[in-house]
Amino acid sequence: MRSPAGKETQKDRMGFWERIYLPEIAKGMATTFKQMFEPAVTREYPEERFAPTGSYRGRPVLVLEEDGERCVACGLCSRVCPALAIQVQAGETLERDKERYPEKFEINMLRCIFCGFCEEVCPEEAIVMSKDYEMVFQNREEAILGKEKLLTPVAQLQDRLEYLRTHQYYEPK
Repeated sequence: MRSPAGKETQKDRMGFWERIYLPEIAKGMATTFKQMFEPAVTREYPEERFAPTGSYRGRPVLVLEEDGERCVACGLCSRVCPALAIQVQAGETLERDKERYPEKFEINMLRCIFCGFCEEVCPEEAIVMSKDYEMVFQNREEAILGKEKLLTPVAQLQDRLEYLRTHQYYEPK
């Protein structure tokens, strides 16, 4: 059977069993029953901790190296943040390798949506998503993390940095 215009339709290409849908319904039911009888994977959270891999996007942090912070206060992270959660104020420095440093760097964790755009846009790999997922705040002021709370030693972030270097499109400096 062809359509009135003489073109072959999808219905013309289907066989008898495909047209009556019974085998497809049986396949769907088999998948459903197989899932129903598999054991559930439930983590007993406080007793059994979650160990995130390098691909996990937790709380954003600033990378702290032995000779200081990597951030050069370019402000790209605050411009790309869709939730407007990042504030950066630049200050000038006398160091030769950096013209600027962040005088003020704040992330409002109540607004942060953990999208990772700040990490992707940073040319210095200065801000990365950590493995921190337990964040408790007693009031709104505690949720605004300043530079002193965000700075994290590079040794604690090695697996995330390795993940970024192997799965990103650019080569870091």
